[in-house]
Amino acid sequence: MRIAVYPGSFDPFTNGHLDILERSLKMFDKLIVAVLINPNKNSLFASSKRIEMIEKVSAKMENVEVSQFDGLLVDFCKKVGACSVIRGLRAVSDYEYELQLATINKQLAPDLETIFLMSSAHCSFLSSSIVKEIARYGGNIEPLVPANVGEELKKVFNTKFTLKKKPA
Repeated sequence: MRIAVYPGSFDPFTNGHLDILERSLKMFDKLIVAVLINPNKNSLFASSKRIEMIEKVSAKMENVEVSQFDGLLVDFCKKVGACSVIRGLRAVSDYEYELQLATINKQLAPDLETIFLMSSAHCSFLSSSIVKEIARYGGNIEPLVPANVGEELKKVFNTKFTLKKKPA
């Protein structure tokens, strides 16, 4: 079984993350979305809430597991038997940082491959930071995040933006 890990803080999980997740599923038998617990980062959502939101988004996707980790990514990958790490790239500015991570991960775990997926054009501008900023000021985040994530952002910021309910 070919297992990949898609790591990140996912604070919050955006449609850009969802795009990478869905495309990665076509390449692997199992995909583990690994939510990073980083005590040095001031997260909007607790890791348990981030996991809950991602589990809801991915509930109907076969072969997706959502987990949390701290420490070295390569250690987590070894623990779960992953052969690859999935990383999304939005722009050239992401590449240098991601290359550094991939290079050090390769040095620490020579058999672990990093696969870079370019964001789809409609998500190339999207980041969790931008989504939080728009939500904080009551802007429309409907096209930027899954509906359940939008509802959670609305609660956190107590804003008046509306989320249109899509027909089931």
